[in-house]
Amino acid sequence: MENTSITCQPERVLGMLKINAEIEELEKEIMEKKQHLKKLKKAAPYIPVKNYEFIKSDGQSISLLELFGDCNELIVVHNMGKSCSYCTMWADGFVGVYDYLLLKAPFVLATPDSPEVQQSFAKERNWPFPMVSTIKSSFKKDMGFERDNYQYPGVSTFKKEADGVIYLVANDAFGPGDDYSSPWHFFDLLDSGVEGFNPKAVKKRMMI
Repeated sequence: MENTSITCQPERVLGMLKINAEIEELEKEIMEKKQHLKKLKKAAPYIPVKNYEFIKSDGQSISLLELFGDCNELIVVHNMGKSCSYCTMWADGFVGVYDYLLLKAPFVLATPDSPEVQQSFAKERNWPFPMVSTIKSSFKKDMGFERDNYQYPGVSTFKKEADGVIYLVANDAFGPGDDYSSPWHFFDLLDSGVEGFNPKAVKKRMMI
């Protein structure tokens, strides 16, 4: 008896070839547009910003300028805090690339949580990167990540000149499907996609 499951079906094969060709063309177009977007962001003028004050997880005060350390570039992630399970997933993902990021610039997580909450939560999640509290600071609002008393996740990058002047280089928002959280891209390759996914069900794996 003929096995119809493996029988060659010309119409289906031609359909698959057509779809694959469209996928390949679209992927090429997306890559080209991403490269164009990078060039546009590089061409945008940098915006001077003030030297904001934050509170470190140990309760000590620290300025935006001090976060640069000996570097002239800085990456600051706008995290919504412990209450946001999605922001927690994004931050968990940064752990694996943190040391690589440090080869270029300091990497800091800014949240609205109190220093005590930050310190406890970072220890629970095994987060190696420094955190600062934005309590009593207009930093997130001025950077565009707080509107109408609601905070949004994302990232800001900064440049420091020799005279101490700080410039905002670029902003980017975080959200499902962005380039800053890899799980979404794996989910897109599954038949079920993101259906049924809930990061609240994930517990941090403890290191042995």
